[in-house]
Amino acid sequence: MNDRTSGPARAEREELARLLPAPAERDLPPGRHLHHKESLMQLIDQDGDRATARLLRPAVLLPAAGLALGGVLFTTLAVTGPDETPRTAATATAPRGAAVLLDRIATVASKSDALDVTDGQFVYVRTLQAGNEGKFGGPVKLGKPGEREVWMTQKSGPVIDEGLIHEDGRYYPITVGVPDGERPVGYPAGLNRPTYTWLASLPTDPDALLRRLAGEITADQDARNTPAGERDPDQDAFDAIGELLRETLMPPRTAAALYKAAARIPGVSVDSDAVDAAGRHGIGVARDNTRAGWRTAWIFDAATLEYLGERSYLIRDSSMGRKGTVTSRSAVLERAVVDALREKPSTKA
Repeated sequence: MNDRTSGPARAEREELARLLPAPAERDLPPGRHLHHKESLMQLIDQDGDRATARLLRPAVLLPAAGLALGGVLFTTLAVTGPDETPRTAATATAPRGAAVLLDRIATVASKSDALDVTDGQFVYVRTLQAGNEGKFGGPVKLGKPGEREVWMTQKSGPVIDEGLIHEDGRYYPITVGVPDGERPVGYPAGLNRPTYTWLASLPTDPDALLRRLAGEITADQDARNTPAGERDPDQDAFDAIGELLRETLMPPRTAAALYKAAARIPGVSVDSDAVDAAGRHGIGVARDNTRAGWRTAWIFDAATLEYLGERSYLIRDSSMGRKGTVTSRSAVLERAVVDALREKPSTKA
């Protein structure tokens, strides 16, 4: 049989085959309860002297767990080591390889079990995170990885109290933030507060899903008066999918659709060796945020293709550090559905 694949495409497939083992024969554990963090989005200019910030999700009030500026919570996660220099875009696998990888990840994700999650329950996620203890806009000063637990309400109607965080030996309520003197308005389930039921309602066709996300992102940016010059639809779509994959319980069909949708975003590539905050090596699906000056990679186990965590690192020198500096890293340790705040899977009756 003649191989009708072009030379470059064939080389990409062969490279991906060397990076990955054969597809897993067993299903992943039921439920893909993935990690979420409030991402600091610094927009750094060519000189690296000016930075502005924006968040995709609405602000939450979190005392001491992050840096609150003007009613908005900014948190960065980071950890690195002397022998963990990230790969650069020049050494990453070509986009076709990323598409093949994401298709395989989608296939595995689709085989996990769907769950019945009620309005009265909570998504529980336990992670390792390492925070940036440096000054805002200055060089990254990395702290040691610390354990964090979060409980997120699954109520479909508008809520002000979104959940609870346990970190540094204390509990912090997650509350919708508002300017002083204004009445808080609750957020319903949606892109800004993704519940299991809402996620299950999303289109499972990848192109329709991208259009749905683009519409909600645009509406959110319009409401925040985000300048047109600060909008990048492709990067916004990648960031939105990353947000949806982190601190949620992901329905199997939705997870598969999100991964297939990510494969349609220009600029998505592969990091062949990415390390999460727990020190686990995996393969990363990455994209460069050229405006901000860093690359973000979702990390997956190379054998099971299970989501492990995320990392970001600088792709050029800036006020935050030298090119290659890891600026964020996380690792999912445990994920479940529980019936009450502060309840843990190990103590659930």
